[in-house]
Amino acid sequence: MPRPLEQTLPLRHVLALGLMHGPAELLPISSSGHTTLVPWLLGWPYPELDPALRKSVEVALHAGTAAGLLIALRHEVADAGRGFDGRRAILIAGSFLPPAIIGYTLEGPIERRFGTPASIAAGLLAGSAVMAICDQLGAQQRERDDAGSLDALLLGLAQAAALMPGTSRGAMTISAMRARGFTRPAASALSRHVALPVILGASALKGVRLTQKGIAPGAAPRLALGALAAAASTLLAARLLPIERAGSLLPYAAYRSGLAAITLRRLRRSAA
Repeated sequence: MPRPLEQTLPLRHVLALGLMHGPAELLPISSSGHTTLVPWLLGWPYPELDPALRKSVEVALHAGTAAGLLIALRHEVADAGRGFDGRRAILIAGSFLPPAIIGYTLEGPIERRFGTPASIAAGLLAGSAVMAICDQLGAQQRERDDAGSLDALLLGLAQAAALMPGTSRGAMTISAMRARGFTRPAASALSRHVALPVILGASALKGVRLTQKGIAPGAAPRLALGALAAAASTLLAARLLPIERAGSLLPYAAYRSGLAAITLRRLRRSAA
């Protein structure tokens, strides 16, 4: 007999996931990886949830984060709208199409094959290596207004690569721009600007699919709590965390590597 929702998805767990999701999305550490690994490491029942219910929670968290980002970055969004031109249209289109196409067609297989703790740990380590290498390349002096069509395409490919849990959208896009010679603040700004359309689009698509499949009975209040917590944590993190990154990416790479090491150690102990 299935356990009641109060046991398999306690409100406190949903609240904790929502509060974690905002900062994890703003920092290049992988929000999707944390949503899977933290409950697994803490022994919560979340990893054993019905896949459809777990997907509902993730959709709610992303929707809340998207709403929080839209509010937090409203001035930047307004400025971008007022200065919208052909160059920015190419930047948005080029960075949006690759993740949209790959996400629409391959989201299910990617999540099934790469959503395990072992594969997420691999994604964390791979992303850490990319960050560390790209951030330490030669002199980077380009500013965000220098971004062209090739940069847009690379941003799109980076966001597509970040569909693998653990890699992180922020980590991949910032690294791609650092490799293209952009300063750290410029790379951070470009990463932030191209992320919002993808997050909004993905949230809308997943929301439609979720509505078509239906929500588990009694889950709606928990999903609403998760979305509200994610939105609130995103707004707070946008005020407290260094969104415009001028410092080295190595601390983030070290943190990611540490989380991956903890995960792999737990897996080895479980297999022993």
